Amino acid sequence: MARMATDTVQQIKDKLSIVDVVSQYVKLERAGTSMRARCPFHAERTPSFHVSPERGTYHCFGCNVGGDIFSFVETIEGLDFKGALKVLAEKAGVPLVYSKGKSKDDDALGRLFELLEAATIFYTSRITDDAKKYLRSRGVEEETMQAFRIGWASDAWSECADYLRAKKYTEREILDAGLAKKNERGGLTDKFRNRIMFPIADSAGRIVGFSGRIFPSTSSGQVASSESGFTPPKYMNSPETPLYHKSRILYGYDRAKQAIRKHNFSVLVEGQMDLIASHQAGWSNTVAVSGTAFTPEHASMLKRMSENLVLALDADQAGIKAAGRAARAALQGGLNVKVARLPSGSDPADLIQKQGVDVWRAAIRDSKDIITFLLDVLEEHAKGADGFRRSVEIVVLPFLVDVASPIAREQYVREIAERLKVSERAVSEALANVPRVPGEQIGEVARTKSEKPEGSNRIKQAYAILLWQRAHPRSSLDLDAYESELIQMIGKDSFATLETLSRLEKESLRFSAEMLHGKARSLAAEVRVLLDAIALEHLRDELAQIAAALKVAEDKQDAKEIERLTAESKLLTGRIAKHPSSV
Repeated sequence: MARMATDTVQQIKDKLSIVDVVSQYVKLERAGTSMRARCPFHAERTPSFHVSPERGTYHCFGCNVGGDIFSFVETIEGLDFKGALKVLAEKAGVPLVYSKGKSKDDDALGRLFELLEAATIFYTSRITDDAKKYLRSRGVEEETMQAFRIGWASDAWSECADYLRAKKYTEREILDAGLAKKNERGGLTDKFRNRIMFPIADSAGRIVGFSGRIFPSTSSGQVASSESGFTPPKYMNSPETPLYHKSRILYGYDRAKQAIRKHNFSVLVEGQMDLIASHQAGWSNTVAVSGTAFTPEHASMLKRMSENLVLALDADQAGIKAAGRAARAALQGGLNVKVARLPSGSDPADLIQKQGVDVWRAAIRDSKDIITFLLDVLEEHAKGADGFRRSVEIVVLPFLVDVASPIAREQYVREIAERLKVSERAVSEALANVPRVPGEQIGEVARTKSEKPEGSNRIKQAYAILLWQRAHPRSSLDLDAYESELIQMIGKDSFATLETLSRLEKESLRFSAEMLHGKARSLAAEVRVLLDAIALEHLRDELAQIAAALKVAEDKQDAKEIERLTAESKLLTGRIAKHPSSV
């Protein structure tokens, strides 16, 4: 994989400001010359995440992360650098241009991305009329098949692997991409056979894996068992690979991001067919879990786009349990969770196909907060008041523990009390006895650490001003004179040590200087006061050292040393008394 040309990166930076990019994920507010927000990378009560429009950088003083638009998109989207480039280039309308040169690690991952793209083209080019007929019978339109790049894997043993080998990909690469496995003879056998193929993309839209649905092969439309009596699973997903991490990938997320922001909520369904049906029905803010449970990482991904989530999982017993697990993960991730109640035994795809788009739209519109939903379901099936009370204590209260907002929690306590016809105090006492799941305190720990201010001193403050003004296009200081005076005060070695600070530490210092001095009427005057204070500190340190040495000389009764140190002490005391910063 060739490296991105430097001029392409600069074109993207010229067209997209740091505020343009960051404001799509977090709400920024003005704070002097910079912008600030609550950090999207860790839990916090007070904003410690700052954006500098002037320098095109961001820094969080809580979790100490920082960088430019590329590192921000990398971190918040869970992408590598090339993935972030792809996302930003599309936003900026800049074509990607590559220059020669290779990085070994980048090349290996780049080869896997290219391989998976080749496999996608292979599967889509071989989709059969029978496969299309089946998809149409499930309500999938031809245009949708093409948009989602749905393909087909035949029942041949190694057709895909052979195709990829002919494209000059190695066996190791085919195995690493999760498309084949070693057979008993040492050759490769395709992992996906006789399946309708759904490519799975990362948030930049690059293919990272596949989900294959078994293709009905009998006249009744049922999956045929093998001679051994084994019935293959309906869905098979790619294994964990260097590119595909199930806990951090949601099917359709790359397509749903903008719609989630626009509608300010996301819809979570269980599989590919449900997602495609929902998108086709106009709900392009829908995402799906694929081969794994909904995780806190998934919740974090969705929260970057919107804090609101509607669960629309299957209405059978397994689907209700999955909704419960997903709801707890979502609540712990700080999402506001609602549940769309589907008719018993229905999944979204069946509901849309059999009862129409309007019924699906109504199910989303009438979705209820998770606590209210649970109370409704339990009350319907409860055997008397005592049975309902026990069900609420066992089922509902653990969910209430996970609700992040204390105001929402209090409202739910009131609702539960009214339903049970008991006092709010009784509900609160019962809630206090519900054990918290290990790991729920992570946000609190992160917040406590993040809100602990880091110690700083005047020398670092002076150096921070130097860094800030170096990066300023119109510095109001004589930087050469300022740097020279600072070196003279603290020494060349101390200054050299400061210059070896990491890029992240320097960025933190720049932000601190901008926050402290960004509104200064006269930066030169403030700098003069700061340098005078540093000089006074040095004089006082020298005096303290002389006082300690004088005590040692007195203990030794060294008259000559006592006389010398006393004279120095008087001289320093006089200089301190006359110093402009002395009080």
